[in-house]
Amino acid sequence: MILVVGEHRDGVLNRATWEAVAAAQQLAGSSPLRIALLGAADAAAKELATAGVGEVLTASDSALDAYTPDGYLSALTQIVAATTPTAVVIAHTYQARDFAPALAVRLGWPLVTDAVGIAGTPQRPSFLRQMFQGKLMAEVKPTSEGPFVVTVQIGVFRADQVRHGDTPSAVMPLAVTIDRGAIRQAPEAPFREAKQAVDLGQAARIVAVGRGIKSADRMPVAQALAEALGAELAASRPICDNGWLPMERQVGSSGQTVAPKLYVALGISGAIQHLVGMKGSRTIVAINKDADAPIFEVADYGIVGDLFEVVPAVVEALKK
Repeated sequence: MILVVGEHRDGVLNRATWEAVAAAQQLAGSSPLRIALLGAADAAAKELATAGVGEVLTASDSALDAYTPDGYLSALTQIVAATTPTAVVIAHTYQARDFAPALAVRLGWPLVTDAVGIAGTPQRPSFLRQMFQGKLMAEVKPTSEGPFVVTVQIGVFRADQVRHGDTPSAVMPLAVTIDRGAIRQAPEAPFREAKQAVDLGQAARIVAVGRGIKSADRMPVAQALAEALGAELAASRPICDNGWLPMERQVGSSGQTVAPKLYVALGISGAIQHLVGMKGSRTIVAINKDADAPIFEVADYGIVGDLFEVVPAVVEALKK
């Protein structure tokens, strides 16, 4: 049995949980899945149960309503003891980065972090991890044949690839005992990956701008396309370094990792540092006047042309 640790905020399921489920299904083979949710997560539990992807376990002690690493560590240790999984799978969010290493230490299990692929067999799996900003790929195996903890990179395992069941899953409350005196942290507002109103990691459509936009005064061309598509505006690193868009809008190895349904790349050449942040997108459209640009190697659709001619034509067509 594989245990997935889900993540939610005020009962709203983080989309990265579905990506963790997709990874767990690939890892599990024919083994069953269980998904653990901590705190007040009734709506998130109902959403997961409806999909029928595996039994949903809820631990609803009020000490878990606001995230603390000590509280989560205590609860998850008890859940693992009660369910005896062969592996624990978690999406590599900021929250998971906080508690997953401590959970592995507490359990005495190997930990593999930020995996971008699964190889081997369900009985003896190995994991792919990027090194040197994606220039090299390492294959990592847990140090023992026993259970392990693995976190999976956001945007790599696609939520739309989750195999849904024919019938809803059971939701099972699981009693845990939390020693409030052992919680050493005072909960604060959760860290957001984006400082503005929208987290790019949750956006369904993104229009991203690269060096091909040439100057800040031409940014309205990209903004018009984003508005026509109902998309968020993002950028490669040079655009943010120049201050044409805020840093929280950067996509890539030193920015955010995204996996929207639609990713439109305008004037982006496709350096590996950018590709690692968006290659999990469901549909990639590239517009670039350089026919040899690396972005076309990952694009589902490509237009070789001047973006200042192509984009206004696309916007006009969308308005019709």
